[in-house]
Amino acid sequence: MAHIKKWIPIDEDGVHLLFGVTDENQLKLLHFSSNPYGEIDENGQFMTKETEQFIEEGFQLVQVNFSGYNRPYEKHGNKHIVTAPGYMLHFTDMQDEENAAGRRLIITQKDMVTGARVVSHMQFYRGTSTIRMYHDIINDGNEEQTLEYISSFYYLGIEKEGEESSDTKMSLTYACHGWQKEMNFRTVSFPEMGLSQTQPTVTQRTSSTFELTNTGNWSTKRYLPMGYLENKEADTGLYWQIEHNGSWHTEISDENDHFYVALSGPTEVQSHWFKQLKPGECFTTVPVAVGVSNADFDTAMGQLTRYRRQIRRKNADNENLPVIFNDYMNCLFGDPTTEKELPLIDAAAEIGCEYYVIDAGWYASGQWWDSVGEWQQSKERFPNGIEEVTDYIRKKGMVPGLWLELEVMGIHCEKAKNAPDDWFFVRHGKRVFDRSRYQLDFRNLEVLKHVNEVVDRVVNQYHVGYIKMDYNMEPGIGTEINADSVGQGMLEHERAYLAWLDEIFKKYPELVIENCSSGGLRTDYAMLSRYSIQSTSDQEDYRNYATIAANAVAGLTPEQAAVWSYPMRNGDQEETIYNMVNALLLRIHQSGHIVELSQARKELVKEGIAYYKRIRSDIKKAVPGWPLGLAGSLDSWLAAALKTEGKTYLAVWRRYGDTDTCEIPLEKMIDTCSNGLDNESMDGKAVWEERKVTVLVAYPEEVLQENLEYELDRERLCLKVTFKREVMARLFEITY
Repeated sequence: MAHIKKWIPIDEDGVHLLFGVTDENQLKLLHFSSNPYGEIDENGQFMTKETEQFIEEGFQLVQVNFSGYNRPYEKHGNKHIVTAPGYMLHFTDMQDEENAAGRRLIITQKDMVTGARVVSHMQFYRGTSTIRMYHDIINDGNEEQTLEYISSFYYLGIEKEGEESSDTKMSLTYACHGWQKEMNFRTVSFPEMGLSQTQPTVTQRTSSTFELTNTGNWSTKRYLPMGYLENKEADTGLYWQIEHNGSWHTEISDENDHFYVALSGPTEVQSHWFKQLKPGECFTTVPVAVGVSNADFDTAMGQLTRYRRQIRRKNADNENLPVIFNDYMNCLFGDPTTEKELPLIDAAAEIGCEYYVIDAGWYASGQWWDSVGEWQQSKERFPNGIEEVTDYIRKKGMVPGLWLELEVMGIHCEKAKNAPDDWFFVRHGKRVFDRSRYQLDFRNLEVLKHVNEVVDRVVNQYHVGYIKMDYNMEPGIGTEINADSVGQGMLEHERAYLAWLDEIFKKYPELVIENCSSGGLRTDYAMLSRYSIQSTSDQEDYRNYATIAANAVAGLTPEQAAVWSYPMRNGDQEETIYNMVNALLLRIHQSGHIVELSQARKELVKEGIAYYKRIRSDIKKAVPGWPLGLAGSLDSWLAAALKTEGKTYLAVWRRYGDTDTCEIPLEKMIDTCSNGLDNESMDGKAVWEERKVTVLVAYPEEVLQENLEYELDRERLCLKVTFKREVMARLFEITY
């Protein structure tokens, strides 16, 4: 039986941790919360309700599994618990230091049987209750070991605070994500996850798990790699994001009397991944961010937003938030020519755009999908060269951009036909096909030479300052070339891609590169810690785009979230306003046939862009809020806010529905954050009582106000809004 001989409490930036070291010298993570671990006996020792048996079996800091070793205890099935040597690790050392970001813990554990040494890194970030965590595992033994699984974060006891059943107090919020269906958040109880309490008087052990998993190179084709667990009774929240651009796994289930969450990169069971760890060799997990808050999703996402800004590459794009015109969506749709571009360039400059991007098709005549890969300009589309168009863009005061999809080659690309197979993903001895494309392998130095030549050409010859980097295939589980497993081949390629991207930004620090993967199918912070801007969707219906726009700031920072605004050819003024409101609190990706707009509609676009330029200095430091809750795809009323000191920007949409009036609660829309952490001494209601709160319509200022009524109810702390048209939107400013 295990007994705790030493307690190690850590309290930093609102994160309260409690480690225990047993008599057998095993390290246990017993507490990870926004609330302190409050039970201390008369001798100043922490008390725990756990039985000594369960402390011995569980509460590992890291789960790590090698092939060929027994996994005792529990009914674990395919669950990633009671792993070996995970449960055999012994505590060696904990270093506690400070660096530029904040406090840092480096924890070492070792297993003498297998020779595994695990070094865990926990980095705190000042001003946010979020840590970043990863592990190094080193084979200090004399035999090669097969690594099948290693967690990046593991915590048993996610429900242990409070006395109520997990059935009633616990919930999970996560995001389903897919092409044209991005940012579809939902909240479920533990019984709805299949994790109901069925043996309330005995040990809870089940083979069931709730899993959010991605396998492949489109990291967010089904889910966002993030989540939020809430304990309503204890008023605590636990949130996370897995910072990886490929296969990843989230698992929630039970072990003995408690529930756990396990976060990782690729796994053998889910992702066809394993790694042969030779003596002396080290493997590093993918990093994850994990944070704590009170039981409030808005607060948690505010903390995560602050963290995301700290880990991101410093760049001018996220400081200046320039307005981008892109000729694709509901406009040229990948069929550009000089003749079509020139009038669009004139119109984009007139309405105030600062970047102009020529999207797909500039490199080929006619159908181009399965022949891409060489990225040479098409003289049929641009008879005098594409430089004529890019130079004209600069003459009009804008920075030119081009679309690329550098990670693929079409099956009819001549260069692909002549390249050796090791340029590409290969399985079962054959090149991997998907949608008439091959996947390039960025571990190959010749591939890097090829893509570097393309970037050099578009920057130096075609004079671009912006690249829309798209990615429209899914190569599946990985590649067998020069890899222990196909999943490991995938992981090595993805890390090589990130390293290549780092080198490109070093070479061209002013170059803006947009992360686009059929819209938002790689919305992850392995990518977004490097890219300054992310396409959020290929959604073509502006009414449906409102859901994505409202929820986007949970998935990424507002200054990175590019949202299309594309006034329709046959639209009206309310449609134009709705389109603009979609983008005004994020990053404007202007498109649509703006040359053909009526003067009144063009003026609305121009007004929206001018307003955006006035508020973008606030957007880059604001935190999100959802006064009506996260938006659902079938909701008729939606609202999303950005909160800054002294002001909140509130976007409100109506999409059909039976009622033309909505009451929007505003108490939580007052930002009481003064030092980066939530100021508990002053809630939103107190601000209303102590300061003068006002609301005005910020966009549009005067047009079509006959369709709108609004009233600020100071007693009920809400904004009552009436939209007289079935589809319309407005942007409000709340000052205090």
